[in-house]
Amino acid sequence: MMLRRGFILFLPRLVGLLVVACCSVSIVYMLACTPKGDNQQLALPRVHSPTVKEGYEAILQEREEQHHNYIISLKKQIAQLKAELQGRTEQLKNMQNQYPDPLDIQLDHSKPEKAQANLLAFLRSQVDKAEVHSGVKLSTEYAAVPFESFTLQKVYQLETGLTRHPEEKPVRKDKRDELIEVIELAVGSLNKPDGVSKAKPRLYTASDFVEGIYRTEKNKGTLYELTFKGDAKHQFKKIVLFRPFGPVMKVKNENVNMADTLINVIVPLAKRASKFRQFMQNFREMGIQQDGRIHLTVVYFGKEQMNEVKSILENTSKSANFKNFTFIQLNEEFSRGKGLDVGARFWKGNNVVLFFCDVDIYFTAEFLNSCRLNTQPGKKVFYPVLFSQYNPSIIYGHHDSIPSLEQQLIIKKETGFWRDFGFGMTCQYRSDFINIGGFDLDIKGWGGEDVHLYRKYLHSNLMVIRTPVRGLFHLWHEKQCLDELTPEQYKMCMQSKAMNEASHGQLGMLVFKQEIETHLQKQKLSSKKT
Repeated sequence: MMLRRGFILFLPRLVGLLVVACCSVSIVYMLACTPKGDNQQLALPRVHSPTVKEGYEAILQEREEQHHNYIISLKKQIAQLKAELQGRTEQLKNMQNQYPDPLDIQLDHSKPEKAQANLLAFLRSQVDKAEVHSGVKLSTEYAAVPFESFTLQKVYQLETGLTRHPEEKPVRKDKRDELIEVIELAVGSLNKPDGVSKAKPRLYTASDFVEGIYRTEKNKGTLYELTFKGDAKHQFKKIVLFRPFGPVMKVKNENVNMADTLINVIVPLAKRASKFRQFMQNFREMGIQQDGRIHLTVVYFGKEQMNEVKSILENTSKSANFKNFTFIQLNEEFSRGKGLDVGARFWKGNNVVLFFCDVDIYFTAEFLNSCRLNTQPGKKVFYPVLFSQYNPSIIYGHHDSIPSLEQQLIIKKETGFWRDFGFGMTCQYRSDFINIGGFDLDIKGWGGEDVHLYRKYLHSNLMVIRTPVRGLFHLWHEKQCLDELTPEQYKMCMQSKAMNEASHGQLGMLVFKQEIETHLQKQKLSSKKT
């Protein structure tokens, strides 16, 4: 009885607890499920609201208005974007009308043959735009894009700045892979049967590759010119390839026979008999003995030391049985441009390659072939970037003795630099030199005449080949800048003098020599104390 009475008394309390729990769950549910506006939560119907139904109708109406306003805002933004797109479309149409594309390339994937033809037409148009078949007129000497040269082992790059590296070794992987691909494609092209000759074709390999040059024009592509050994001595095969930012395309495959191509080396000179003796040793070994297809023209100014110079020339002629030389004497003040111009015009034979040279230049037989291969009458002139030697007394000052000249001719950043500011050593056919107007004979003394001629070629339709070469060296000599020079010439002369002495690091060691010696002395004293 007592248990039953207790249960009856507890039952109302249990019902009350259940009612409270249900109310709490309802409130939590409404809080969680009530929709929110953009910036704030919509209010729940209050206890004092007319009815719960009317409260929710108000909430829904407010949400509908917010959505309506958001749709209006989106429509305005879409309208603005459409107007802007229309304006851009009109601008594009105007540009297309102003600069029409003659190819009208459209890659329609539903018609693969037409798409391929359009793509091929586009790539060939890139070849036509680049300096492949002919040169283009350029405004200044800085507008020419230089070539870089390479062999199977090394790449010779033209870099600016004090930290320039004359050679790149080892070659970067991406560049090595690129050049290997080009060489392999060229070899494959050479070995491809032409379908005309019945004789068994020669099988070319990468070992037949002599040298190559390449350059990249950023809006066109990369041009490669590769030279291979030919079927006989003095014969070569030249392959021209072009990568128009796409597949490499063969542009030309031609036989180049240089057996009868004569080079007339023209050297203007005044005094400097000892330097001329050194030059003739190089000329005899490389020009006469190894190459053999060469003529020497010496244009001498004044009479001082003239007999000594003539004696050196005659002795070389007798000992080497060499008769292909001309000696011209001018009784006037030295002018490099005048000497080269007179020497070029004095030649009366067939069209010949002219190599404008100085007495302090060392060249190899390999360079003479490069001179021939990179010149073509009416089409190409060659402006090699030579390697200029630093002062051997500074470079090898810490050695017991200075090495021989041949041992000094090493292309490293410690031994010299690419003379990219010099345009004096150049190869061109005589016909091109005459047609361009030759040198400016009003320029006297040192400097200026070479840049003037270089600019003439840039302003013409001839292609200017500008690339570092590994077989042409400027030998160090103490440079004298005369007071008779104009201010501009004197400034150029002093800049050249400073560049010739040593590298940036080596000159720094000389400047801080006293500090270095003081440091070493302090180190010795401290080591003795310990």
